[in-house]
This record gives sequence, C-alpha cells and structure tokens, in this order.
Amino acid sequence: MSERARLVLVTPAPSEGAEWPGALADQLAAAARGGRIDAIIVRLPRLDDRTVIKLLKPIVPVAQEHGSAVLLEDAPALVARSGADGVHLTGLEGLRDALETLRPQERIVGVGGLRARHDAMEAAEAGVDYVMFGEPRRDGTAPPFPAVLERAGWWAEVFETPCVAHVESLEGVEPMAATGCEFVAVGDAVFNHPDGPEAGVREALAAIEAAPVIER
Repeated sequence: MSERARLVLVTPAPSEGAEWPGALADQLAAAARGGRIDAIIVRLPRLDDRTVIKLLKPIVPVAQEHGSAVLLEDAPALVARSGADGVHLTGLEGLRDALETLRPQERIVGVGGLRARHDAMEAAEAGVDYVMFGEPRRDGTAPPFPAVLERAGWWAEVFETPCVAHVESLEGVEPMAATGCEFVAVGDAVFNHPDGPEAGVREALAAIEAAPVIER
C-alpha cells in the first residue's frame, strides 16, 4: 500500500505576553487557509494550569474547526479540560500514565524527544499513536538533517507505528516525505514564512505532493 505523508505543524515557542493566544489563533487561522493540516502540536507557556487553559480557549477551536487535531506539549492533565485532542510528550517520562489516562478517552498520545532507537521502540511497544524524530532540543539546536532522514526512513520501513519527522526548513519537506514517514512536521519555517503562514503551508504541501510515494 502507498500513501503520501501528511502535514503536522509545531507552534512557535510561546511569548510571555498576553498577546500570545490571540496572535497564535490568527496564525493558525491563516495557516489553515493554506490547506490540510492533520495535527498541530501546541507548545505551552510555563504558567499555572488555570491560566494556560484560559489561554487555550481561543486557540483550540480555531484549529479543530479546520479539521486539525490539537496536541498539547507535555500537558496530559490539561487535554480534557482544554478540549484538546491529545498530548505530545517529549521523552518517555510520564508515558504510561498518559496512556492509562487518555486512551480510555480516545485521545491521542504521541512522543518525541527520543534520543535512541531503543527509546522509540519502547514507546511503540507501549502503544503510542506515533513517534517523532528530529524536533528541536530544549536548547534550540536540532539533530543533523541527514541523521533525521536516516532515522525516519529506517522507522518507516520496519515499524507499523506511524512516524512524524520534523524538518527545520521547507527545503527539507520533500526529501523527508520521500522517506516514507507518515507525517512531516514543520514549525517556524511555516509560521515565519515571509509571505505568512498560509503561504508556508501551501509550500509545505506542494513539497509533500512532489515527493515520490513509497510502496509499503
């Protein structure tokens, strides 16, 4: 069976100001005009839970009304309360608890921040909905692009659990999609596109469409 990769967006690191939710909601609405986005991973400010939920209120519906699943980064306890569709964990810590809590609610549980192949295999065995490779580290650096290409291709060829592969630039979308990964994730390259997020999404989707389809 063959299938093209689909697009995931990772929101920018949040600002501390009150403008964050409104600005992000506007960006997501613009991005949605560019085409289909299967999921949006929302990076959250380091604030108390009540404040974060309040900030999410204008954001989650904007994404969902355009057919995108909303995944909260490292905040499984806020998923149901915010109306989000699931959680994206960075690392294996808390994975079992997230699966036990969110799976009965039919929520999505994905995991990234996987530094070793064994960690990815452990996550897949636990029953995650996807594993993610290549996303920026907490210090802002990212794994080398060739290494992410290799890891995504290896995973897509061997394992059934879907793979999300993150790229730093729009130029990386087509070769990453050609690995056979199920999803390509893009962050700042879309949100900081010189012509706006809508143009960024259009360019990313065009690159996915241009990639050869891998037979599985």
